[in-house]
Amino acid sequence: MPYKILEAKTLAPKNKLIVVEAPMIARHGSAGQFAILRIDETGERIPLTLADWDRERGTVTFIFQEVGKTSVQLGTLSAGDELLDVVGPLGNPTEIEKIGTVVTVGGGLGIAPLFPISRAFYEAGNRVISIIGARNKELIFWDDRIRNVCHDLRICTDDGSMGRKGFVSDELGSIIYSETENVALVFAIGPTIMMKVVADTTRAKGIKTVISLNPVMVDGTGMCGACRVEVDGKTFFACTDGPDFDAHKVNFELLMKRQQAFKREEKLSLEQYHKKCRAELKLENAGI
Repeated sequence: MPYKILEAKTLAPKNKLIVVEAPMIARHGSAGQFAILRIDETGERIPLTLADWDRERGTVTFIFQEVGKTSVQLGTLSAGDELLDVVGPLGNPTEIEKIGTVVTVGGGLGIAPLFPISRAFYEAGNRVISIIGARNKELIFWDDRIRNVCHDLRICTDDGSMGRKGFVSDELGSIIYSETENVALVFAIGPTIMMKVVADTTRAKGIKTVISLNPVMVDGTGMCGACRVEVDGKTFFACTDGPDFDAHKVNFELLMKRQQAFKREEKLSLEQYHKKCRAELKLENAGI
């Protein structure tokens, strides 16, 4: 059955939001989980994290960045359009418990999945400090929503146009080495290099650190093998065994190498899509 898009809007340059009618996913979804979307019969399957859901309305919110062919195509859809498939919720929910002070860290598009995770820790009775960051002010979004589900929100931008000038790891370091904060857990999601730096920052203090490896998934079902990750010397699949893992046990060097495996194919697919769109536009302008 098709899944109707009820809302579609731009949050930041190339960052889009869609609200999809998907009652079963909305009913059972939890923080940290994701769904598989397919636009049409010829489209590829892509995993998108559940950024939010409304159990009463039966809707799920997805936020994505226009990077490859499918995400660019998804960004052209509007309210009223339909998706062929939305399958989920998939992946293991983030483990939520009351443990004290939790620092949640989101970089770039990772701000989206950070919202339900921060909310879950907040509702469980923890003291939540959230750090979000991006290259500049234009790319910061949902700071108002995250502010409502944490006790303290810190914002970082590379150029200093909003909040602290610097990286989220800089702010994290200030917090964990503060004499006033006794951090029990750090949870991070964002670009792989950001998560690696977060893990390096907390390792010296021995603070339990969990990362979400949603960004490294392709197929999302464990069949393609693209999301293989080495954790504590053993091989796991981010989509079926995760997406959350102990950051101090992840082999980031191997992980970042694997992420480069399909760059050529991704670029070629996007070029072919743009070429097809230009050809269709010419025919439309010609009245054919």
